[in-house]
Amino acid sequence: MIKLENVTKKYGKFEALKGISFEVKEGEVVGLLGPNGAGKSTTMNIITGFIQQTSGTVVVDGYDVLKKPSKAKKLIGYMPEGVPLYSDLTVKEFVKYMAELKGMPKKQIKESVNKILEETGLTDVQNKLTRNLSRGYKQRVSLAGTLVSNPKVIILDEPTVGLDPKQVTEIRELIKNLGKEHTVILSSHILSEVSQICNRVVIINKGEIVAIDTPENLEKQVTNKNIIYVTVEDPENKVPHMKDKIEGIKSIKLEKTNEDGTKQYLVEVQDNIDIRKTLFANFAKENLTIFEMKKADTSLEEAFMKLIEKGEEK
Repeated sequence: MIKLENVTKKYGKFEALKGISFEVKEGEVVGLLGPNGAGKSTTMNIITGFIQQTSGTVVVDGYDVLKKPSKAKKLIGYMPEGVPLYSDLTVKEFVKYMAELKGMPKKQIKESVNKILEETGLTDVQNKLTRNLSRGYKQRVSLAGTLVSNPKVIILDEPTVGLDPKQVTEIRELIKNLGKEHTVILSSHILSEVSQICNRVVIINKGEIVAIDTPENLEKQVTNKNIIYVTVEDPENKVPHMKDKIEGIKSIKLEKTNEDGTKQYLVEVQDNIDIRKTLFANFAKENLTIFEMKKADTSLEEAFMKLIEKGEEK
C-alpha cells in the first residue's frame, strides 16, 4: 500500500531524513514513534506530497507521489498537527468544503458529510462555528474533514496533542475503528498511545529508523534476562536455597522485605524457560506460601529508550 525507499530530506546541510525505508501494508495501523524533532512530521509530509523528498521514492497504492501526485493524493486523508480549521465556517460547512476539495461528486457530498458527522460525534455541533469549539471537538472536526472522502490511506500527525484524558480516549477509539476499514499511519511521541492503537511501530530518531516491529516484539528485543519476581512468606529464609533444588534457576536474590513480613525475591532463570509452575510446586513442598509471582516485563517505554540509545551508539 505505502512504500518508502531510501528517502532523504535535506535543508541546506541539515539532513532531516537519512535514507529511510519501510512499508505499510493495506489495512495496517502503523505508528511513527520518536522524540520531538526525530523526523516523524517530515516523513508524513513527504508521503502526503506536501513537501518533496531530496532523494528516494514514495509510492502510495502503486502511484509514485512525485510522478503521479494527483492520483496519490486522492487516496490520502491527512490530519496535520495543530488542527488547522477555517474559523469562519461552521462544522458542517468545513467538512463539506473538504469534500469538495477532494473532488467528490456533488450527488455524494450531502450523504457523505452527514454520515461522517455522525460517525465522529459532531452532529449536535454541526451548525457551530469551528472557532467556538473546544480543543477536543476541533480535533474531531479535523478528523471528519480527513475522512469525508473515504480515503484508502489516513495519516494522522499527533492527533491527541493538547487533549484532556477523556478526549484522548475518545479520539483513540475513533482511530481504532478507522483501522478496520483503512490503512492508517499515526505519528506520536506518546508510547502508551502507540501500543494501544498500532499493529506495528516504526521508531525514528535523528532522521534514521531505529527499529520496525510490533510493540510486543520491540519489548522482547530489549529484554535481556528471564526474570521472575516472587513474593513469599519465608521466615526461615528457605527461598535462596531453592536454587540448588530447581533446575533452570541461575540466581535468587532478596529484593526487599515488605511491611507485612513477606519477602520479594528476584529469580533469574535460564533463557526460554517458563519455570513458574515448577516454582509453585516446589515452594508448596517446602511449605512456602506464594503471595505474588510476576515476570519482569519490559514496557514499550523501556524498549523505546533502549532502542534509541542503541541507535545513537552506532
